[in-house]
Amino acid sequence: MNKIWLLLSALLLSACEKPMPFESAEFLAENPERLKELNLQCRADRSKLGDAQCNAVGDAQRIRFMGKGTPYTPYPVTSFSIPAQAPKVEAR
Repeated sequence: MNKIWLLLSALLLSACEKPMPFESAEFLAENPERLKELNLQCRADRSKLGDAQCNAVGDAQRIRFMGKGTPYTPYPVTSFSIPAQAPKVEAR
């Protein structure tokens, strides 16, 4: 009985459809023509193309628009110095 369930589950798993390979966000950011084509397909029918591919399209658009990103403060600020007081000038 146990072997039948094992065989049945193996049969069901082998019948499953293989997932579609998708193009990475970095690849799409370097290929704007393909990015534009996939963007139109995602807008038309997201379920047909798949969530993973459409998310990669969105990430590629963000990379093309904003770049890879840099830290807000690229150089650390150690401290602010207070200037020395200027000598007082007496009024005549």
